[in-house]
Amino acid sequence: MNILKNKTILVTGGTGSFGSAFIGHILNPKYKVKKIIIFSRDELKQFQLKNKLNDNKNILRFFLGDVRDKERLSFAFKDVDMVVHAAALKQVPAAEYNPIEFIKTNVIGSQNVIEESINAKVEKVIALSTDKAVSPINLYGATKLCSDKLFVAANNITGKQNTTFSIVRYGNVLGSRGSILDEFIKQNKLKQKFKITDLKMTRFNILMKDAIELVIWSLNNLTGGEIVIPKLKSFWVKDLAKSINKNSKFNVIGIRPGEKLHEELMSKSDSYDVYELKDKLLLISNQLTGYKRKSKNLKKLKNFSSYNSLENKFLKIPEIKKLINQHLKN
Repeated sequence: MNILKNKTILVTGGTGSFGSAFIGHILNPKYKVKKIIIFSRDELKQFQLKNKLNDNKNILRFFLGDVRDKERLSFAFKDVDMVVHAAALKQVPAAEYNPIEFIKTNVIGSQNVIEESINAKVEKVIALSTDKAVSPINLYGATKLCSDKLFVAANNITGKQNTTFSIVRYGNVLGSRGSILDEFIKQNKLKQKFKITDLKMTRFNILMKDAIELVIWSLNNLTGGEIVIPKLKSFWVKDLAKSINKNSKFNVIGIRPGEKLHEELMSKSDSYDVYELKDKLLLISNQLTGYKRKSKNLKKLKNFSSYNSLENKFLKIPEIKKLINQHLKN
């Protein structure tokens, strides 16, 4: 099913790593989208993205604005069918120093998106989450947890209206802007030691194309209130460095404020209901009313434990090398 056919899609944070890749993907004629609205606050990135994309059917609309500005959002949401909410402030150290700015964007901005989605009678909203929203120990994670709670609870206030809100949660995207892979590649070119916070650190791995496909699957299949989590493999951060340079030497700098040794995509106490599909998990919050009636064909996962990057299947160095080569080709 192609749920995007003849639809107007709005992407907040549309010039970010995910947003720009997602937009480029659904510009493919096979999706037959009617219009794509790129909502972001950076005019330079909008200019660069416009020059990069091949929009020969005049599908794209570039809309300058900030999710903090509800009035501006209301203009952008006119005649929108679906929303992918990717706008967020994300840098952990910056959040610790500028907490109120992260609250304004990640929490109040999310609430603005919810309210304007309801006002505009949008069909579906998918919000992007992060592993840092699970058992958060930093301000960024705490704001994303608040955002997740807002989007799930929004399904309880739509009344007879059919707007649905769901969440896609995954870890760091390999090779996204500012990712550890890009940093390691830069350090290797400069023949520097690889800066690593801890040699025992692990991370989940997901490729951008897989993140995009997960969002499109969610638009096609989710009915509102779910947090969908892909089943991913992990890697040791030190193995990522060794995949770039087998003779890697490390400068261990210690864990930074708000940083975790291992990622967690779902905690043991995260939900009363976890449902399993072949390659993903659906977390159904107990704050959501009436969901079981809509999902009785799903298989409930029993004896659920924490889903974290340490107690998981790991990529081997040859597998990591292959993924890096795929990233560099793109």
